[in-house]
Amino acid sequence: PCRHQDVLAGQHVLVTAGPTYEAIDPVRGITNLSSGKMGFAIARAAREAGAQVTLIAGPVSVPTPRGAARINVKSAQDMLDATLAHVDAATIFIAAAAVADWRPSSPTTQKIKKDGSGKTPELAFTENPDILATVAKSVRAKNGQLYCVGFAAESHDLVANAQAKRERKGVPLLVGNIGPATFGQDDNALLLVDAEGTREIARAPKLTLARQLVADIARRMGSSLQTTALSS
Repeated sequence: PCRHQDVLAGQHVLVTAGPTYEAIDPVRGITNLSSGKMGFAIARAAREAGAQVTLIAGPVSVPTPRGAARINVKSAQDMLDATLAHVDAATIFIAAAAVADWRPSSPTTQKIKKDGSGKTPELAFTENPDILATVAKSVRAKNGQLYCVGFAAESHDLVANAQAKRERKGVPLLVGNIGPATFGQDDNALLLVDAEGTREIARAPKLTLARQLVADIARRMGSSLQTTALSS
């Protein structure tokens, strides 16, 4: 395949992909419909573009892109721990995973059983750590050594919600898609949101989109490096 003239040669890309799984008891948990296909396609496209790639994957059965180092995780906390363990070596962080916002506060060690009383179990929830916001607040992200890209899966008002999320997370680039329409699908359409506004990448297979996104990030990296050189 075309390797985009190795536009990411010398870069180390860290990608998160797939859903997370938050245990309720030993046999049940809360997850979502993310297939991981977009994140895996991004990892493949980044490898094709010459980058070193580390892929942190939630529970999905998608084959590892050739040449990518894969780390399998389950929960949002697992994903945060793995991200923090590897992000210092990265120059680009792409948070494509669909991370659960909440987890059951006290997962039980034994299966919750019906007792015949008709009473339903009550679950209390704790907010999960925000992986993207945590990384975006780091010193390396703030001083431009780490370029952070977020993803937003929205069910409505994509432009407004994606713009608000980009500012809230503190990242230079946020990629929006309409979640329920794209989870598990092989194609998608993307909305790129940055400080200047928005740009659409038309519906296409996820690998095609991933290659376009990687090329776009490479251009942004190039222009930000030039700006840094000019200002120093």
